[in-house]
Formats: sequence, C-alpha cells, structure tokens
Amino acid sequence: MDAEKRWGETRRSTQTISELNKGLGPMDLPASAEWIAAQGWNLLEDDVSLPAAVIYKEKLDHNLQWMQRFVDAYGARLAPHGKTTMAPKLFSMQLHAGAWGITMATAHQARVAYAYGVRRVLMANQLVGRQNMEIIASLLCDPSFDYFCLVDSVENLAELGHFFQSKGQRLQVLLEVGLQGGRTGVRNMEQLEALLTALAHWHDTIVLCGVEVYEGISKDETEVRGLLQRAVEFAKTVVAQGALGRHSMILSGGGTAWFDLVAEAFSRSEIKYPTEVVLRPGCYLTHDVGDYKMALERATRINPVAREMESTLLPAMQVWAYVHSVPEPTKAIVGMGKRDAAFDCGLPTPALHVSRGGNTPQATPGHWRLTRIMDQHAYLEITSADSIQVGDKIAFDISHPCLTFDRWRHLLIINAHHVVVDIVETLF
Repeated sequence: MDAEKRWGETRRSTQTISELNKGLGPMDLPASAEWIAAQGWNLLEDDVSLPAAVIYKEKLDHNLQWMQRFVDAYGARLAPHGKTTMAPKLFSMQLHAGAWGITMATAHQARVAYAYGVRRVLMANQLVGRQNMEIIASLLCDPSFDYFCLVDSVENLAELGHFFQSKGQRLQVLLEVGLQGGRTGVRNMEQLEALLTALAHWHDTIVLCGVEVYEGISKDETEVRGLLQRAVEFAKTVVAQGALGRHSMILSGGGTAWFDLVAEAFSRSEIKYPTEVVLRPGCYLTHDVGDYKMALERATRINPVAREMESTLLPAMQVWAYVHSVPEPTKAIVGMGKRDAAFDCGLPTPALHVSRGGNTPQATPGHWRLTRIMDQHAYLEITSADSIQVGDKIAFDISHPCLTFDRWRHLLIINAHHVVVDIVETLF
C-alpha cells in the first residue's frame, strides 16, 4: 500500500495525526508536503494529537531570511549548526536560502547530512577514534564532499595523520582556539607553535584550512571579545608561517548567543590572506523566549547591522498540550513534560490558551507559570478566579530549541491559522 493511501485510511479511521508525532519511520510518512496541506488538519479543531511540537511557517521563513541577510551584510558565510535540529528538510531550506554549508558535531551527524544531500560539512569538533575516522573516510571517497574538522592537540593530529595517510586521503582541518578554563582549543602561543610544527610533518595528509573558535562557552562579553581577538592573532601567526594549505583561510565562530560579536570582530580582522568568515548559529531558525531572546536584545542594542534591519528574530516553536486535571483551585496539571520540551535553560512559558470546545487562542494571563515539570506532566500555577478546565489547550514557548527538537521524531509546520502545512522529520 502506498503512503498516501495508507495515510488516507488512517485519517478516515481516527481523524487524528497522533502517529505523526512520535514513533513512525520515514517510509510511513506522507509522500509530499502538498498532500499533507490538502488534508486541512487544524490544531485548534482537535485534528492533532497533543502534546505536539509545532513550528510556525511564517516565523520560520522570517528567521531564515533574517539571519542570512545579517551574515550577507558582513560579507560573511553562514554554516548553520545542524545538530540543533537534525532535520534534513530544514538543512535544505537553509542551503537554498544561501548557506555556505552545514555545521555538525559528530561523524554520525556528518553522515546523516551527507545522506540527505549536504555536500559541505564543517564538523565543529575533533575527529577522534577509528570508527569515526572510518565514517569520514567513506564520505571523502566522494570528491564532491567538502569536509572540515577541528584539531587542538599534537596527539590527535598524529592519529589523524597516520589514519588518513593509510587511506591515501587528505583531511581538511581548522585549528581550534580555546578559552582558559573553557572547553576544547589551544590556549596559548606555545601550544599553537607545537601544533604548527606537527602539522608541517603531515602536510601531505593534513591540510590546514583556517582557524575556528567557539565563543559560546563564555557568558561575559569582554571575555568573548578577548577570545575573538586572540583567534585573529593566531590566524595571523598561521598566515605568517605559511602553514595554510587552502586558497583562502576559513575564520569561523559564532554560536547563536554571540554571532554579532563574531561577525564584527572577524570582518575587521585585516588578515593579509584571502579570508572567508564563517558563522555557525544554530538556534536562530526557531529562536526562543529565553537565553537567545536576551542575546538578540543585546545584539540589537549594540550591533549596527542588527539595529538597522528593522525587524528581529521571532520565537517560532511552541509545544501544545491539554489540561489534564485541575485538582486544586490554584493548580492545573498539563499533559506536557520533560519528554516533550527543553527545561535546562528555564521551564516552558505558557503563551496561548484555547478553552475546551473553542478555537480562538487567547494570550495567557501574566501570572500563569510552570512551577515544576515531570516526565509527562507540568504543574501550572493559576488562581481560583481563572477560567481553566480539563480539555483546554495551552501553547508553551520554550527556551533552548536544541533540547526540544531532540524530543520529537516529527514536528508539525503550521500556518498562522494553525493548519498543518508540512512535517519536519528529525534524525537524532
């Protein structure tokens, strides 16, 4: 039975799309976005099994274009961090909008991206371990595949050199600069010199293509600016020593929190070598109402490009759920929990309320808030005067999109009328 016929029978028998939310494999999905849109499923009309994670199409499209325009204004490149969504459909949208490539964090993620047509991957991590190297070696058999990973130690460099030399392949790497007390990356000039010396030994196998930094490890603007400046200084040292093996140097940084500082610092680097500035934000597609909202507010205050764009990123993801119980006058229990939404950077925030039997979302009262979240339940603080009952729907905004995406195999794309127009599959 083909996909459309199978789903047609499911629709007639259940009038829901509960199966779309979790548990189905790719072969069970509808064949096309057009077919999905033709069904007219509406979240407000109980056509969707809740809880469900949704992305608003108009806001998604806006965010996609906003970040690309910001990066273009600096003459930079965009390599969005794909590990945020692990959604090939969204990768395709980003590339179609002008992205230079897709960033990944692991060899497995790089293989997923390649399987879905991505032909340039910047793996913002070290490549360690034989099986991970085997994965990348197999992808490099395709000459159209452009791949970069990070190095920050002589030990890892030697392991990479021996492995890829035995394969008769060349591996492109970026030298990572790190923060004292932070995560990975060389910390000082002595470590840099040792790494450049080792790279000279492996120059036939390991190709140094530039310098990379992840500044998101820091919460302090002054510290971030200092780290970026040190990355520029290290890049100039690499150029001065003639260590580059690429026609242009990649200078890369930019998680979602400090992407504006990276664009500003790297675009003014004055490195005497052709340079491609590559930014790697991942969470901008859906944005949020927590840490990234605050980061963008800061960027809009101090960054001239962000200020002049006359718009901002919009929170485009919500998790919708039913009220399951109102056991006490000041407490409602909602059918959404840690299995459904991120909670590491703050609990989900109630945003919209639809009364049982109604179809008109209203903004939630300002005093509604979650006080506790369990695997499948959330404690909503209300007052005895609030009109809330079992079966009501509540939409929650989230903070930190990464840890909401990875809770769902499928997310619904809905329009401004809450009609399902597409489905995004994730491959974590």
